[in-house]
Amino acid sequence: MSAITLTGVDLHYPDGTAALTEVDIDVHDGEFIALVGPSGSGKTTLLRTVAGFLEPTAGTVRIGGDTVADSSRAVPPEKRRLGMVFQQHAIWPHRSVGRNVSYPLEIAKMPRVRRAARVAEVLDLVGLDGFEKRDPATLSGGQRQRVALARALVTHPRALLLDEALSALDEPLRDRLRLELRTLTRARNLTVLHVTHDRAEALALADRVAILEDGRIRQIGTPEEVVSRPKSAFVARFLSDANVLRGSLDDAGFRSGDRAVTVSSDVLRTASRGSGTLAVLPADIELVPLGAPSDHAGVVVSSLFGRDASDVVVTCGGTDFRCAVRGLRPTVGEQVGLGIRRALFYPDDPAADRDPVTSAAR
Repeated sequence: MSAITLTGVDLHYPDGTAALTEVDIDVHDGEFIALVGPSGSGKTTLLRTVAGFLEPTAGTVRIGGDTVADSSRAVPPEKRRLGMVFQQHAIWPHRSVGRNVSYPLEIAKMPRVRRAARVAEVLDLVGLDGFEKRDPATLSGGQRQRVALARALVTHPRALLLDEALSALDEPLRDRLRLELRTLTRARNLTVLHVTHDRAEALALADRVAILEDGRIRQIGTPEEVVSRPKSAFVARFLSDANVLRGSLDDAGFRSGDRAVTVSSDVLRTASRGSGTLAVLPADIELVPLGAPSDHAGVVVSSLFGRDASDVVVTCGGTDFRCAVRGLRPTVGEQVGLGIRRALFYPDDPAADRDPVTSAAR
């Protein structure tokens, strides 16, 4: 069963600005969906539309099979049975932890004994067992965010909405809470819609990732799909820091200005000829010592250490290539050979290939 469904959702502000355009998304029961995109892409607007704080101009929003917004009606947020956690946890300083968490139950007029039992249960769930009488001022940032999460979960919501809920926390606390949150949502089969600007967080937590640009969902898929098979140069660049070259494909290969990139015969046989974009992921570039067999020579202009792979930038023929280098990290100023193991070609013609054509390139 689908927990959240948006069909053909548009949202225009009074000045005519389009905030969401033709948004279709189907969040399955128990699924964790992350929404990512650059600032102004519409990810928080989409979340607030699901929550009921914004009303769509067109389209339909359904939660648990119930229509909560369409052209004729909009169910208010408090009646949608959703839990929501914001970046700023908004814990009331004059209320104890227990009374902060119990507030939604008080509004629902649940009897006091049942309230106390439910508050104790949910505080234990988020790792705050016995914190009922604590003053919020005595809590750490991570503990306060756990209180906000407990308050969102206390009413057994149909889905949990997270709006940059972890971004205000420092590492390594944020990393630990990510693990706890994913463990909790899996154990309780919670449906989650999570807005984050942190691409690594989205890929680590989500069952599927939706990438937005200009109010449209450009791609949605598993972390493996969106990283290895991005459907557009924008997705490849935003999600994986792809190196992007504008140019054209002809029978001889791909050319960008004075640079020629030889692509495989499979690509020449299947791809549409014409102008387009070649995207090369940093992990698909190999650096070798100068003089070893390679496609091009370049100079290292930046070399930053990374735990999994170092972030290295090589300038080659006037173009900077970002590379993910495992093993020995080159130094700034070092001359290296550069080889492209794989490239993705995206034709400009909308009638051409809908998916990128993958090539071995050099």
